[in-house]
Amino acid sequence: MQINQSDDLPPLPAAIADEAAASNLTPREIVSELDKYIVGQNDAKRMVAIAMRNRWRRQKIEPNLRDEIAPKNIIMIGPTGVGKTEIARRLAKLCGSPFFKVEATKFTEVGYVGRDVESMVRDLMEIGVGLVKREELTRVRAKAELLAEEGLLNLLLPQDGRPDAGGTGGIGTEAPASRDSTREKLRRLFREGKLDERTVEVQVTASGPQLEIMAMPGMQDMEFQVRDMMNRFFPQKNKKTRRMKVRDAYEILLQEESDKLVDMDKVVELARERVEQTGILFIDEIDKICSGERKSGGPDVSREGVQRDLLPVVEGCVVNTKYGMVKTDHILFVAAGAFHMSKPSDLVPELQGRFPLRVELTDLTADDFFRILTEPRNALTVQYTALLATEGVKLTFTEDAIREIAAFAEKINRETENIGARRLYTILEKILAEVSFDAPDMARASVSVDAAYVSGKLADVTADRDLTRYIL
Repeated sequence: MQINQSDDLPPLPAAIADEAAASNLTPREIVSELDKYIVGQNDAKRMVAIAMRNRWRRQKIEPNLRDEIAPKNIIMIGPTGVGKTEIARRLAKLCGSPFFKVEATKFTEVGYVGRDVESMVRDLMEIGVGLVKREELTRVRAKAELLAEEGLLNLLLPQDGRPDAGGTGGIGTEAPASRDSTREKLRRLFREGKLDERTVEVQVTASGPQLEIMAMPGMQDMEFQVRDMMNRFFPQKNKKTRRMKVRDAYEILLQEESDKLVDMDKVVELARERVEQTGILFIDEIDKICSGERKSGGPDVSREGVQRDLLPVVEGCVVNTKYGMVKTDHILFVAAGAFHMSKPSDLVPELQGRFPLRVELTDLTADDFFRILTEPRNALTVQYTALLATEGVKLTFTEDAIREIAAFAEKINRETENIGARRLYTILEKILAEVSFDAPDMARASVSVDAAYVSGKLADVTADRDLTRYIL
């Protein structure tokens, strides 16, 4: 096979050019990054890694064909607590994509009181705007810091040469050269932190009353129009003078200068393109809107209605938001559900076709629980050790203790309801309850958690099956 390389590739869209470094990860690199936080579930990791790489590949294709390539939406099947949500969340954070998680059970069919499915696209757009705005604020921060510093010096040394009452005290009217020297002296003192406790008067922006308009289901477009019209008639912001310490005043001036330097029209445009091209919507509990074997009325009547409302959004439509129209054609939809009482084939056929990729996540074993407690950077053992260290208590876990906890978690999940890795939260809280309570009185103490300690703390629930169901 002959491979030819060419530099004649179409340019990337502006919205994702800045995040090329983050999204330029190979599938193997993506899986490696996910392995740092999520144990096992290699099939699911490989599937989402390919989906993200295909997005990068799509941007390299000439525009006419690029628009024809739709994302391959994914359904993750598996019990709660096995890593479905965490995979999607870590993936979005890794790639810098706008990400929003929503439960399908929160939606209702159009005509019922409740949230309509298009609201998740509006929420995703809000997140996208916030994401791009934070990036822009970071980009202009250095310039904003200089402007805020100059504004603060103007408060400390007004134009007439007299400092404010809470500033540096009796300077009086000065010649320009002397004034510049005084200004530089104040600048040096501020940078050294010696003026932080001084007080100055600063004008701050106070928000007026917020106008909330309750729209009828399906009439959100009118809500945006009415709200914009009302905001033109009623001023929402005014200025008021407050006396505060220099450090607090500097933070307020820094925020104001940063906002002035950020072009919100540009932010909205970049955010819209990023949401449309790289956004990820994670729909959890999708199995709860399946009717299963029951094809009767009652509460099931709105379940298929939610699926029908969801269908055009997943297929690709235009949703009106307060930032303008957003297309959903290339948003990646990742759905997840346990499917205990139903199966993916219970979804309406059209919706099934829009989720062509399906992966089943496996139940966690004792070895998986052991790895969850030892390998990830945010492992529960690391979290509890750090929490108790703030009280001066040195907490350590022996390997046999972690093995005992892992085996116990697998046993309880098998004998009661399987809630996956979330079982570890309950077990560790039970084991460490006494230490956590007494920690403030145990300064500089060392606590070693071994297998005997774990068995002792779990002895009561181990002996009583009914108690196990209630406590763990």
